Amino acid sequence: MELRGAKALVTGGSAGIGLETARALASRGAAVAICGRDAAKVEDAAKAVGCLGIRADVSREPDVDALFEATLEGLGGLDVVVNNAGFGYFAPLVEIDVAQAEAVLATNVVGAMMVGRAAARHFVAQRRGTIVNVGSTAARRGFAKGTAYAASKFALAGMTECWRAELRPFDVRVMQVDPSEVQTGFGGGEPGKNPKKLRSEEIAHTIVALLEMDDRGFVPDLEVWATNPR
Repeated sequence: MELRGAKALVTGGSAGIGLETARALASRGAAVAICGRDAAKVEDAAKAVGCLGIRADVSREPDVDALFEATLEGLGGLDVVVNNAGFGYFAPLVEIDVAQAEAVLATNVVGAMMVGRAAARHFVAQRRGTIVNVGSTAARRGFAKGTAYAASKFALAGMTECWRAELRPFDVRVMQVDPSEVQTGFGGGEPGKNPKKLRSEEIAHTIVALLEMDDRGFVPDLEVWATNPR
């Protein structure tokens, strides 16, 4: 795909991996829209990147519908959706708060599905497009206290496989990128301070590299690990 002139939507684009991906796409000449739940953060991020900012909570169907309407109107079309919005909740099984677990699933699974559905409707109609789902190595193996988060990422991996099977006949690429631990502030730490661990920039670089492959091919799934994260 030639990114110069391409039109891309990045969900969860006001911070972390989403923000760096939006920045990387814009630097290559793509027209970019980002969304997030916090209107002020979205506005600040959009100004920093030089892109379209839209307040939207992907766990709410009306917000997703409005997001795609605003994106298509604002960008004049759509070629790429980076399905990145998500968050985590971690607790021992015996202490899990059901409401918090359901909130994770509402965003990371149902929200991702609604974004994917809206993207697919548009891409099938135009018979081209690319969806990149941002997962986690938690989609490959579970870990202590990770019930809700790992469940959401295992579900995302399953949905990715389903969408790929459905959309390939329409020349739509569906890929999943699974980072290991990334310094984004996700776990409460300071982003990018440990020189041995991954930053959002590495994941943004990976997503851009996958998109830039000629549309005749794609990488279905890719894990990104820190070399020596001591």
